[in-house]
Amino acid sequence: MSYIKGLKCRECGRVYPKEPLYVCEYCFGPLEVDYDYEKIKKKLTRKIIECRPKNMWRHKELLPIDGEPTDGLNTGFTPLIRAKNLEKVLGVKELYLKDDSVNHPTLSFKDRVVAVALSKAKEFGFDTVACASTGNLANSVAAQAAVAGLKRYIFIPADLELGKIIGTLIYNPILVAVEGNYDQVNRLCSEIATKYKWAFVNINIRPYYAEGSKTFAYEIAEQLGWHAPKHIIVPCAGGSLITKIWKGLKELYKLGLIDKLDTKVYAAQAKGCAPIITAVKENSEIIKPVKPNTIAKSLAIGNPADGIYAVSTVKESGGWAEEVSDEEIVEAIKLLAKSEGVFTETAGGVTLGVTKKLITQGKIPRDESIVVCITGNGLKTQEAVAEKIGKPIKIKPTLTSFEENIKI
Repeated sequence: MSYIKGLKCRECGRVYPKEPLYVCEYCFGPLEVDYDYEKIKKKLTRKIIECRPKNMWRHKELLPIDGEPTDGLNTGFTPLIRAKNLEKVLGVKELYLKDDSVNHPTLSFKDRVVAVALSKAKEFGFDTVACASTGNLANSVAAQAAVAGLKRYIFIPADLELGKIIGTLIYNPILVAVEGNYDQVNRLCSEIATKYKWAFVNINIRPYYAEGSKTFAYEIAEQLGWHAPKHIIVPCAGGSLITKIWKGLKELYKLGLIDKLDTKVYAAQAKGCAPIITAVKENSEIIKPVKPNTIAKSLAIGNPADGIYAVSTVKESGGWAEEVSDEEIVEAIKLLAKSEGVFTETAGGVTLGVTKKLITQGKIPRDESIVVCITGNGLKTQEAVAEKIGKPIKIKPTLTSFEENIKI
């Protein structure tokens, strides 16, 4: 049974059929999936969700497929970790990590959106998928499309971290490294998408693909005993994740799956690429594009497609936005690792660094529940910390050498 009415323009409200479309032909606004919430409310209950397999598809009525899911059957339901050591360090009462650094199969939240995109692409009859990526999406499309038996073309900036390049090439896609930043890569892909009949997951399949991010929010609420947290801090690149987390929480409230929604949502970016944070702080409705210059390459999108909607999310929820320097990103990565045993990539360093700053500023109270979004694994961005950590102590294979070199 389908719970999708079709697509709807986020700006003018015009409706469209369920097709591989992403832009309104009248106002050029972005399209998003329109659901029949009344039908969903009659079907979906906490008990039904809790009885299903522990993956992202336990909320399948709220995801944009018409049949059964075909991809990502082992994706999602990642840990929500009570970070008691970090609570002491930051001086707060209740802090959690939503840890997608262990997501299946490629260790980032992008596995969620790709699972939806590929399931939908197959419903539309595509045999080839493609994407523009800053790294994590490239890994996930390459891996999941390989399992699905789809041809895949992946476009990345040529200066991407080696770990993410290897993490894509291992799945044997056609990987194209473009001499330019992500925004230039994305523009090229938009041109290619108009000529070739491929399912570009973050272009013509984007309205469906983006909905996968909502599962991040659904799981947080369920793992908190069907309660929304008071504060949630989200890293921002194109701005889609933060908007979909907010949409997901609002859907749970609309359907009666959570009793109250008083969550404040916070945007986190690196100083070297912070157009969303700038817009929030300037109370502007215009996103001013920037040229990225940061170690947080997975967030290095200078002209975010959903930037203005990210700003709206922050304002609507009553949250705020903050940025951190590359040095603060590295320190946050190290802090998370030594306190909670979680090795995050640079995006997670941004999120924790911003969380720490917002608590210090008094923007986030110390006595309320806080969720920090960890969206990717640090093994992908080892270059960021390689020169900022200690070195092994070399000794000879003797007890004497051990005692001479190691202080007990």
